[in-house]
Amino acid sequence: MSTADLRDDLARWVQDGWLRPLDAAFARFLQEKVPQASSRAILAATLASHQLGRGHVCLDLAALADDAVFTLAIPSRDANGLPTPAGAAQGEALESWFAALSCPELVGQGEEEEAAPLVRRAHRLYLRRQWDNERAVRQGVLARVREVVPLDPEPVRTLLEALFPSGEGDVWQRLACALALRRRFALITGGPGTGKTSTVVRLIALLQALALQGRLAGRGEAPLRIRLAAPTGKAAARLSESIGRSLERLQWEALPQGERIRATLPQEVSTLHRLLGARAGSRRFRHDEADPLVLDVLVIDEASMVDLEMMAAVLRALPPAAQLVLLGDKDQLASVEAGAVLGGLCRRADEGHYTPETIAWLRATLGESLPAGFAGETGEESPSPRYVDFQGSALDQAIAMLRQSHRFAAESAIGRLAAAVNRGDAAAARGVLGGPLADDLNAPGEEGGEGRASITPGHPRSEVALLVPQSQEDAALRRLVCGTQKNPAGYAFYLQVLHAQRPLPEAPQAAWDDWARAVLAAYAGFQILCALREGPWGVGEMNRRIAHWLRRQGSLPDEEGWYEGRPVLMTRNAYALGLMNGDVGVTLALPGAEGQAPRLMVAFAAAGGLRWVLPARLPEVETVFALTVHKSQGSEFGHAVLVLPDTPSPLLTRELIYTGITRARSRFTLVDPSGGAMLEAAIARRVLRSSGLEAPLE
Repeated sequence: MSTADLRDDLARWVQDGWLRPLDAAFARFLQEKVPQASSRAILAATLASHQLGRGHVCLDLAALADDAVFTLAIPSRDANGLPTPAGAAQGEALESWFAALSCPELVGQGEEEEAAPLVRRAHRLYLRRQWDNERAVRQGVLARVREVVPLDPEPVRTLLEALFPSGEGDVWQRLACALALRRRFALITGGPGTGKTSTVVRLIALLQALALQGRLAGRGEAPLRIRLAAPTGKAAARLSESIGRSLERLQWEALPQGERIRATLPQEVSTLHRLLGARAGSRRFRHDEADPLVLDVLVIDEASMVDLEMMAAVLRALPPAAQLVLLGDKDQLASVEAGAVLGGLCRRADEGHYTPETIAWLRATLGESLPAGFAGETGEESPSPRYVDFQGSALDQAIAMLRQSHRFAAESAIGRLAAAVNRGDAAAARGVLGGPLADDLNAPGEEGGEGRASITPGHPRSEVALLVPQSQEDAALRRLVCGTQKNPAGYAFYLQVLHAQRPLPEAPQAAWDDWARAVLAAYAGFQILCALREGPWGVGEMNRRIAHWLRRQGSLPDEEGWYEGRPVLMTRNAYALGLMNGDVGVTLALPGAEGQAPRLMVAFAAAGGLRWVLPARLPEVETVFALTVHKSQGSEFGHAVLVLPDTPSPLLTRELIYTGITRARSRFTLVDPSGGAMLEAAIARRVLRSSGLEAPLE
C-alpha cells in the first residue's frame, strides 16, 4: 500500500463511517511530520486512534494479527467489495507490524525524553498521551501498595469491634477495613447492596480514630484531612446522601473521642473535575504534581466510571503520603471514555490472592474466624484455601471484595441471574428467567399468574421474568409499562399517587412537599432501562411510545411540552439550582395565586432535600420514561425493566446486562424482542478494553 493509496482509503473509510474524521486527520498529520514512516506504520497509528475512540487505551497488535475483523469490530469488506480498515490489516503477521513500527521518529519505547507521537510496549501500541496516562496510574498505584504501613493490630481490633457491633455489617466489610489500613492505596469492590458506602464510612472513622490517638506514624495526634469525590454530579449527590445516612447510624458513643471523630469526617462530596480544578477549554487541571491537593485521604466512589485520563490526573495531584481509596463494582459498565481502570486493577479480586502475612494481619485485627477459603496459610490441610496465594502481589493485598449482598440474596432470582450473566452462562440465565411471559400483571394465586408477583412497587420478593413482545405495540408490553385502569402498575402507579394524594388547594406548603415526595418515591419504584439510545427499542422511541400509551388510557394529559406528570432527566449540571446531570424530577401542578390558574413546578429529590424548580429554569432536560443503562449506574429501582433491541449491536455486552439486572431491588423483567437471541449474544460479548493495566503491575 502506497502513501497515496492510504490517503485515498482514509477518505473513503471516513465517508463510509468506518473511521472517525479525527482518525484520518491524525494519519495525515503523521504523514506530514514523519514522511519516512511506511504506510503500514501510519495504518497502525490510525487504528490505534480508532481503538481509542472505542474505549481502548491502546491497539493490541497481537490481537490485530490474529483477527483484525474481531479486534476492530469492522467487517473486512464494504458493500462494494472494497477493503475496510480491518481488511487492509487482515493477514499481517505480528512480526511484520513490529518491523513496520521500527521508526524511532514515529514510535518510541515510552521514555519521558522521547518526542515520538506513538509508544510500543511489547504488543501494545499507544498514542503518547495514553501511554503517559497509563504510566502515571501504574506508577502511582505501585508507589502506594509497595510500602506496608506499620500499625499495632490491638487498637485496630478494638476500634473495629466498636465500629461493627454485634449484628452490624459482615465479615467481608470488616476485612475490607482492616486491609485498607495496610497501604496507601485501597480498592473496595462489590456488587449492588454489598455495603461499599457503609464500609468506607467506617473505614474513614477508623482512620480518623487512629490518627487522633497518635497511632499513625509521623502524624502526632493531628486529624486527617479527608475528601470525598465521585466522577459525576449525580454520583456525588448520591454518595453525599449515603454518607449522611451511614454517619447517623454509627454508634459514636462506643468510640473513644467519638463525637470529635464525627465532627472531623466530611459529608460534602465533590465531583472529580471540581476537586482537581478543571480549567475551561483545557484538558489540564489546576492541581497536579506542582500544585498537589491538600489532603491526607481521598475516597472516590463509582470508580468504574472513572476513565484512564482522569485517574492519571488524580494520581498526579495526590501528595506522595496521601492514601487513595477507590469504591466500585468491577463488573459494571466501564467509563464512557477510554480505559477500564477499576476492571483492570480488579482482575484478580475474585480469588483474593492474599499472602500468609496479610492473612496473619487479618486474624490479628478481626479477632474472629475468617471466611471459608482462608485456611492453609501455614501449610496445613484445607478443603478450599481459595483466597490464599504465597506469591500474591502487593496490589492483591490492597484489594477487598465485598461478597454478601444486603439488597438481594445470592440465592434469590435476581442474584442468581446476575451471577449467571457475570460468569457468561447464557443457559443458566435463561433457566432463571424461565419461559416467555405473556402477562406480568397477575399476582401469585390469581388466574393466569402462577409463579408471578404483582408489579406493585416495593414488593419484597426478588423475582425475574422474560417478556418477548410480538411488536412495538405489543399488548403485554403496554400493560407491563402502563398497567390498566383496574391495576395501575408500571408508570400508572406514580400517576395514580399524583392524583389520589393531591392536597386540597388551601393545604400548607408542607403538605404539598409531602405529596411531591410520595410521587417521586412511587415513580422510583419502576424504571424502563434501554440498551441503546436510538432505534425502535431505544430510549427516544420508548419515551415517545410510553407517553402515547399513558395519554391513550387517560393517565397523562394530551399535551406536548410541559405537562403535569412529565418526568424529566437533567442532562447537564446546574450548580446554581443544586441539581446535577442525571437527577430526575416530576412535573407537578401547584395552586396558583388567588384567581389564577395552577402553576407547573418540577419537584426533585436532590441532595439536601426536596427542590421545586420552574420549568423555564430547566432548559437542559429530556423526558425520562426510559433511561439508558449507562445513565442508571449507581441507582436502584423496585422493579427494573431492561429493553433489548431486536438486532445485534456492539453495545450489547455482558456488563450492560449485569448492570441493568442489578439496578432492580425486588423485581426484574427482561424485554427481548428476539426471544432470547440478543440476550445470549450480549452474555457472550465482554467489554475487553485493551490496556497495559490488565498485565501484572509488578
